Amino acid sequence: MTPTELLRLPVGDERDVFLLRQRGRQVAAAVGLDGQNQIRVATALSDVGRELVRQDVRTAAVFRLTRGGSPALLVELAWQAPVATGAGPGWDTARRLMDDMVITSSGVTLVKNVHHVVKLDEGLLRELRETADTSALDELRAQNQELLETLENLEAKSTELERLNAELEETNRGVVALYQELSEELERTNQGVVALYAELEAKSAELREAAAARIRFWSNISHELRAPINSVVGLTRLLSAPGGDPMTDDQRHHVDLINESAATLLALVNELLDTAKAESGSLRPRMAPVALDYVITQLRSSVRPMLRTGDVQLVVDTIPELPPLVTDETMLVRILRNVLSNAVKFTKHGEIRFTAEQGPGPEEIRFVVSDTGIGIPQSEQGKVFEEFYQVPNALQVGASGTGLGLSYARKLAELLGGRLDLSSTVGEGTEVVLTLPTGKDDQAEPVPVACALVADGDEEVRGRLRDALADIAADVVEAEDGRSALNLVKSRRPDLVLVGANAPLMSGSAVLSVLRLDPDLASVPVVVVCGDDPGGLARSVHNLGAALLHDEAIDPAAVSRATRDAQLAVRRAEAR
Repeated sequence: MTPTELLRLPVGDERDVFLLRQRGRQVAAAVGLDGQNQIRVATALSDVGRELVRQDVRTAAVFRLTRGGSPALLVELAWQAPVATGAGPGWDTARRLMDDMVITSSGVTLVKNVHHVVKLDEGLLRELRETADTSALDELRAQNQELLETLENLEAKSTELERLNAELEETNRGVVALYQELSEELERTNQGVVALYAELEAKSAELREAAAARIRFWSNISHELRAPINSVVGLTRLLSAPGGDPMTDDQRHHVDLINESAATLLALVNELLDTAKAESGSLRPRMAPVALDYVITQLRSSVRPMLRTGDVQLVVDTIPELPPLVTDETMLVRILRNVLSNAVKFTKHGEIRFTAEQGPGPEEIRFVVSDTGIGIPQSEQGKVFEEFYQVPNALQVGASGTGLGLSYARKLAELLGGRLDLSSTVGEGTEVVLTLPTGKDDQAEPVPVACALVADGDEEVRGRLRDALADIAADVVEAEDGRSALNLVKSRRPDLVLVGANAPLMSGSAVLSVLRLDPDLASVPVVVVCGDDPGGLARSVHNLGAALLHDEAIDPAAVSRATRDAQLAVRRAEAR
């Protein structure tokens, strides 16, 4: 494609070179080159023009544009007389600044590629053609006028900048004042929070004392009641035993009634005592592999005699192949016996079905007890797990119990790391589901950690804990009080925290409570180090998913077990 001529300009002296530089930049702008390439074109033309003027060569600069596959701006300079070309600073500059330079004996062509679709500024080109004969002096005057206008604009912008700087300075002063005000307010808030923590700690201590007193009362009452009841049960059995004095049928019937009532009362007292232990945290599971076949046989044998009539059948489904279950067998039997006992009490016709199956999680087992009994109204289902609550119904009048069964069963399920759920429809029946983790062997080792935090006011205790953690934690950091420990947990994010129950400034239970309320720190395993009689502390620590460690039993084995328990407690809490 034939190049399009854009502008023609004579070059004969220094003034023409000045004008050539100016026009070169303007033509480069007209074809769409950016500012840097405009300067490159202008500088190259200026240096080549000076080389020609130095040799007293008169020429004309012709600007052309090629629009083919690779558009480019061409500047042609032709002459008649011989010219020394190719050597000299001007030619070297042109080679560096232009994309190509073609030199012949009669001229030179400078090439600058255009890397975009060319959109010519026809208005600018027209103006350049009309002013092609303008002298260098006129051009200089025009540039001076533009320079004056630019200086005026700069002065106006400088004034505006000074005004903006003054406003910014005023804003900065306001920000500093606001920051100081916020800092003072935050300091007052922090003081209030510390006071609130102190008040909460005092209230917690009062609640622990009240709970301990109530538990002691329950335990004492249960203990005092069991002795005479055991005597009654023993004496009635002696009266009914072979070889005793003969009795009439009525007398034997009365003795049997006394024996049954005493046995029922003894079971209720034992249940009350166990409930107190579970609430205080002193009822601890003893994990061991469980033989489910034996457990189910034991349940079947104990429940069938409780069936009132032949109208109710106990159905035990065939147990499928299940993964090994590691849990407290005694607690498991008590949970299921309580649930089955309730099903027997409130089922007049139909069946009571017991099923064990895997799921819903890959490491969980479900025990399902369903019945065709009277059912529980929707409004009452949330209350059946409350202590001493009994759902009002016609069958409740003849059913013995304290209302502790389901409450006690749920506490045991939680102690085992599981859950107890209930669903029911009035007139159709009830389904209770116990879900337990399959568990691991008691001898399982804790997961090693990268960093452990030890917080206690007693330097000796900290040292013993640090030594006991040698095989568990790669790094151990220490704090002398609970508040410092809390700050370290937030900054260091340790993998394990061991804090004294009586740590200065903030107790171990307070530190644990704050951690469990923080979503980012709730999953940190915590071991609370306490004395021999933790009282209500055991319950609160268990409810918050942590482990207890007695300070007199600090050794590598005990710390290892406590660490494992804390890690398991966190994993169980996350799975719920």
